[in-house]
Amino acid sequence: MTAQAGPTDNRLLSTVPLDDLQILIPLLQFVPMALGEMVFEPDQAQQFLYFPTSAIVSLHYVTASGASAESCSVGREGVVGAPIFMGGVSTSSSAVVTRSGMAYRLPQRAARSEFLRSAPLQRILLRHTSSLISQTIQIAACNRFHSVSQTLCRWLLTTLDRSAEAALVMTQELLASILGVRRESITAAALRLQDAGYIRYRRGHILVTDRAGLETETCECYGALRREFAMAIPAHAPAC
Repeated sequence: MTAQAGPTDNRLLSTVPLDDLQILIPLLQFVPMALGEMVFEPDQAQQFLYFPTSAIVSLHYVTASGASAESCSVGREGVVGAPIFMGGVSTSSSAVVTRSGMAYRLPQRAARSEFLRSAPLQRILLRHTSSLISQTIQIAACNRFHSVSQTLCRWLLTTLDRSAEAALVMTQELLASILGVRRESITAAALRLQDAGYIRYRRGHILVTDRAGLETETCECYGALRREFAMAIPAHAPAC
């Protein structure tokens, strides 16, 4: 059996000072997150903060017509549910699991209480929120100015950075909604990358076989996002 991931397998929690972390740990629940699971929907009251350890969650903006595109995503480096500690109740975005895995969740009331009580936790959460804003701006520019192939490479690389595996399970529909394009565009871009030898692609599955090749195909947005992640969460926890 695989050992259960600890809270510090989430990089944000790993930077929380030990005294504060020990108060948080009894309040945390370790929960599975399934591919395609809707964590919250637009204008829906959010009940939990989620600190992924192996899952990845994508925040989407959904239009009145039902079309959507990813604004940012969160993996083991961060937390989902910023409105809870930013003074809001809901958001116009939805959040969907794009890589199945596990997460620790913290109930809304406890999250607000600890945010007000702990100055270090407050600084860490606000720094992460600032990073999400920067990520949103970068992804918006990427989706506007770069090709589907480039944005697909960027998405694959950022997903790999948050995962220990090179194989991804992802439906065409979900990937198209993440990048805000038609399914046919995803198929064409994926087949081009497969012909180049960078990935193996079949319906619902992508295996990255040449990461260095993907890095030559992506746009500058991948490097910018990677630098932002590194600045937002220190590589080494100061007290854990």
